[in-house]
Amino acid sequence: MSIYGVHKLCRAALHDTATRAALKSDPAATLEKFPLTAEEKQLLLAGDVAALWERGASGFLLSYLTRWDLLGLTVEVYSERMRKARDWRYPAGDAVTSGREKYEEYWR
Repeated sequence: MSIYGVHKLCRAALHDTATRAALKSDPAATLEKFPLTAEEKQLLLAGDVAALWERGASGFLLSYLTRWDLLGLTVEVYSERMRKARDWRYPAGDAVTSGREKYEEYWR
């Protein structure tokens, strides 16, 4: 997975009204115009932003898709799915935190 194509799609959605309209009318055909792997296309069509983020896509760029409810992604749906993402920095499945709780005694 290159992720470049995913980022290119997100940027095009932000800057190009024709791309946004095409994604709304025929998302599958629109994705064919970008350098995406079959897996990337499948994940985008499913709106699986968590899986894309886990594979290296920028959460910031993916969030562009919520501005126009593209690929079934509203802000609420995006947020819910991203909360379920597994963070590679925590391989044991620990909750993602600020780290502050380790030093709570010093903050009192």
